[in-house]
Amino acid sequence: MTRIFTLAAGLLLSATFAHADPIEGNWRTTSGATAAIASCGGAFCIVLKSGKHAGKKIGTFSTSGENAYAGEITDPTNDKTYSGKASLSGNNLKLGGCVLGGLICRNENWSRL
Repeated sequence: MTRIFTLAAGLLLSATFAHADPIEGNWRTTSGATAAIASCGGAFCIVLKSGKHAGKKIGTFSTSGENAYAGEITDPTNDKTYSGKASLSGNNLKLGGCVLGGLICRNENWSRL
């Protein structure tokens, strides 16, 4: 019986990981802090896990194509929110936030931990 339970638990656990989106996980930000990206209500939420602003939610993104995401990103230093885009390439995540319809943008490159 224990063996069946262990096998069933292993299958359930592997099925859970099989459905994870590539953007989900822990990321090293440009400032050196750790940000966690996880599924939340049909989107992906970004929460800082370390650094000066640990615990602060700084973004919400939805899938907009293969390895492409769109949503909002918040600068944790001033709490201003911008329209944002992200693209994933292997273990690198390029994030950008823009104002004035995309005329002024700032980009950052994060790496997967």
